[in-house]
Amino acid sequence: METSTASPPANGRVHHPGLRTLVQTTRFHAEHRPDTAAVICEGRTLTYDALHRGSNRVAHALRAAGLGEGDRVAYLGKESEHYYEILFGCAKSGTVLVPVNWRLTAPEVSHILQDSGTRLLFLEDEFTQVVEGMPTAPPETVVRLSAFGTWRAEHADSEAEFEATSDTPVAQLYTSGTTGLPKGVVLAHRSFFAIRDALASEGLDWIDWRAGDIALIGIPGFHVGGLWWATQNFNAGTTVVAMRAFAARRAVDLIRDLGITTACVVPAMLRMMLTEPGVSAEDFTTLRKTVYGGSPIAEALLEESLAVLECEFAQIYGLTETGNTAVCLPPAAHVPGGPLMQAAGHPYPGVRSKVIDEQGRELPPGAVGEVCLHTPARMVEYWGLPDKTAETLVDGWIHTGDAGYVDEDGYVFIRDRIKDAVLVAGENVYPAEIENVLEAHPGVAEAVVVGAPDERWGEYVHAFVVPVSGHEPSPRDLHTFLVPRLAAFKLPARYEFIDRVPRNPSGKILRRELRDRFWNDSARKVN
Repeated sequence: METSTASPPANGRVHHPGLRTLVQTTRFHAEHRPDTAAVICEGRTLTYDALHRGSNRVAHALRAAGLGEGDRVAYLGKESEHYYEILFGCAKSGTVLVPVNWRLTAPEVSHILQDSGTRLLFLEDEFTQVVEGMPTAPPETVVRLSAFGTWRAEHADSEAEFEATSDTPVAQLYTSGTTGLPKGVVLAHRSFFAIRDALASEGLDWIDWRAGDIALIGIPGFHVGGLWWATQNFNAGTTVVAMRAFAARRAVDLIRDLGITTACVVPAMLRMMLTEPGVSAEDFTTLRKTVYGGSPIAEALLEESLAVLECEFAQIYGLTETGNTAVCLPPAAHVPGGPLMQAAGHPYPGVRSKVIDEQGRELPPGAVGEVCLHTPARMVEYWGLPDKTAETLVDGWIHTGDAGYVDEDGYVFIRDRIKDAVLVAGENVYPAEIENVLEAHPGVAEAVVVGAPDERWGEYVHAFVVPVSGHEPSPRDLHTFLVPRLAAFKLPARYEFIDRVPRNPSGKILRRELRDRFWNDSARKVN
C-alpha cells in the first residue's frame, strides 16, 4: 500500500510523497477518496473509484489484445473521461500512450502512427475520415470510442499485475513540428512527479494543490502542458474539469458555475476569455490560482488578467523535452511594472539553468545565448532518433533552442527562439521584445515580428499586426509609439495588417508560416 503525508491543515496544501508512478495514483485515491470526483466532462462525472476500476479494465483489455510493455497505444479524439481511463490503463499495462493532435491532417496523423509503431488506436468517430484518408494503413487494432464501454466491460476490474518504476516510459508526445517532421518525445513516470516533489521539498507554493480544488484544463491532452496539469491534480486527489476543446465562453461558464479554483491555460486563452462579451471579474471569484505558459505573454495582457481575474498567477516555462515546466515565475513576482514581469521565472529546487554561446561555453549573467535546463523530469529520448536525442540532451542538459539570459538572481529571461532572431546590420534583434512593446499600443490586439531579406542591412524587421476592431492604427502611429521605447535598429521597417495570427493547437505562433514567404526564393533562410 502507498503511504501519504499531507501538508499541515494550516495551508491546506496536499502532497502524497508515497506516490511515485501513475500506476499507484488511482489505486491510492480509490482507497482513500473513492467517491471524490476525479473527472468532470460535459456534465459527466467519474469518481476516483470508477477511474481506478475502469483503467484496470483497460489494462487487462490491452494485455488481452496482445500488447505488452513498451508497445505504443494511440488516442485520436477530443478530451473526455475515457482519455484518462486510457492514460492510466496504459500505465498499468506497461504500454505507452501516444496522444494524437486531432487537428492534424491525414498525412500528419499517418506519420505519428507510423513513426511510433502504434499497434492499437483509440479513435473518436468524428475523425474516421482522417484515418481513412491516411496514405498508410491504420494500426492492426482500432477501437472506436463509441464502443469503448463495451470493449473494456468484457474484462475484470481487478488490479493489473504490471508495476512500473519511475523510469518506465508512459507517454510519447509529438512536438508541434513547425519545421520538419514532428519528433516523438518519450516521457517516463518521473516527468509527472519530479516538480511536485521539488516544490514540496522546499515548502514552496509557487504552484500548489489543495484539498477540495477543482481544476480546469484549458490545454489539450495531446500537449505536455495539458497532460502534466491533469496528472498533477490526479496525483493530489483533486477534481479535473476537462473540456472537449477549449471555447472561451464555455470556459468562463465552467469557472463560474462549477466553482473552479485553479486553471492552466496559454496566454491566447486568457485573451479570448477576457474579450468575451459580458465577461467581468464576478465570473472568476472562485479562482485562487491561474497557471499559464506555452508561449510568451504580453505585459499588457498579463496586467489586464491580473486586474480582472484577481487571483494568484504563476507562469511556467519548459518544453515537452523537459517534461513540461522547469522554470516558474511565482505569484509574488507578478507585480505590475515590476522588474520580473518579463522573466520566464526561476528554476525549481533541483533544476539548474545555464546559458551557452555557439561554442558551448557558459556565459555570465546578463549575456544572451542558448538556454539549457537540467531537470529530473527531462525526457528519456526522441523516439527512434538517437542522433537528434544526442543533439538536444547533452550530459543531462536539455538544449532548448531558446535565446535568453539568466540574471544575477537566477531568473531566466527568454528573448526568442534562436532560429527566429533577426540579424540587422550585425545586431541580433529578438522578435518577442518588439512584439511585447507593440502589443502595449491601444490599437494593437496582437503582433508577430519576423526577419525579411534586405540587400542593404541583411535583414529588416517586418511586423504583422492584428488591429483592435474599429481602432486600426496607421504605420506612422505605430512608429511614433515605438521610437521612444526601442533602439532604432529594432524598429520595424514595414507593417502589415492581418485578421489573425496563425497558431498551432497549443497556442504557439506559427512564425515560420509568416516568415517563409519572404525567403521562398532564397537558397538560404538567413541573409
